Amino acid sequence: MFDDKVNEFTALAAEYDGFIFGSPVYYSGMNGSLMSFMDRVFFSASAKDPHPFRFKPAAAVVSARRAGTTSSIDQINKYFLHQQMPIISSRYWNMVHGNTPEEIMQDEEGLQIMRVLARNMAWFLKLKEAGEQQGITLPVQEAERKATNFIR
Repeated sequence: MFDDKVNEFTALAAEYDGFIFGSPVYYSGMNGSLMSFMDRVFFSASAKDPHPFRFKPAAAVVSARRAGTTSSIDQINKYFLHQQMPIISSRYWNMVHGNTPEEIMQDEEGLQIMRVLARNMAWFLKLKEAGEQQGITLPVQEAERKATNFIR
């Protein structure tokens, strides 16, 4: 096991209520550094008990000059799906467009999408807290995870 920032983050993740992961789009995909980080974080988290990510809301946001945004969002969302994390959405794909921060600030639609996403995340966190206060428990987990190999 490595003693590094990835393990520090995973240890802190148990205290977090929700997550937003963001990436610039390079070559129609998420940033390679983020992908490496998420590979390590989510792989190591799978073996932890209590699980630091399960049932915590998450959102993916991306920024691009032009194309590759939806495939990048899809890449990031797959980490959340694997960990049973509710995915928070906006009214459109969670993306902004521009080459520079100044250009992104001109993307009025993208900025509105981010504002709606922020409100949706806050609303979901309030719902989750209210449910916990009412004694609504998390779903029972099956003890053994089944893995099917289709090659015989």
